[in-house]
Amino acid sequence: MGFFSRLFGGGPKVDFAELKKNGAIILDVRSPGEFKSGHIKGAKNIPLQELNRKLSGLKKDRVIITCCASGNRSGSAKNILKNAGYEVHNGGGWRSLNNKL
Repeated sequence: MGFFSRLFGGGPKVDFAELKKNGAIILDVRSPGEFKSGHIKGAKNIPLQELNRKLSGLKKDRVIITCCASGNRSGSAKNILKNAGYEVHNGGGWRSLNNKL
């Protein structure tokens, strides 16, 4: 698997609907203003630049699906969370992810 595939969540297909059905947290890492303009129902909003400070508010016993506007910030968030010991998948852009749920 190449660098960009690892960074942006490429690889084996993930059944996001199944993960959500089983209790996964949808973590939207866009700014509060972006989140307010539209988001996945039930998603938690922690902007990427605040993620390291707010890790303690996320449970390690639940899978996390990251999303943003296009998949770039959610890819970065995935790496931060993975390095902190979370089970995490990059859902990419929130609109696309919403269609998969």
